[in-house]
Amino acid sequence: QVQLVESGGGLVQAGGSLRLSCVFSGRTFNRYAMGWFRQAPGKEREFVASISWSGGNSDYIDSVKGRFTIARDSAKNMAYLQMNSLKPEDTAVYYCAAAYTTSFYPNRSSFNSWGQGTQVTVSS
Repeated sequence: QVQLVESGGGLVQAGGSLRLSCVFSGRTFNRYAMGWFRQAPGKEREFVASISWSGGNSDYIDSVKGRFTIARDSAKNMAYLQMNSLKPEDTAVYYCAAAYTTSFYPNRSSFNSWGQGTQVTVSS
């Protein structure tokens, strides 16, 4: 069973940066695509970014393109989300996710393992 543990959330002013980290355990990391999702108060959870099992392809929602970068480190079984130029509308609980897939372009709906979430709050 996949286990995911996020860290790195916090309170930051608009324009600031945060880096979220996710530790993966329980299965073979290189057989899983990794993703980040978020859920703001009163809203549904939404996809933010993903990276393929190989690390060769990434996918982002339009609202974070150019500001967020997803990465993975196979030696450490970790995934990261570097968030720059943060905006108040980025405030949400951020969840690390994993999908068992060898596709180079993982489907956003294929993620089915979840961490417990980490709060990101961006003040204006």
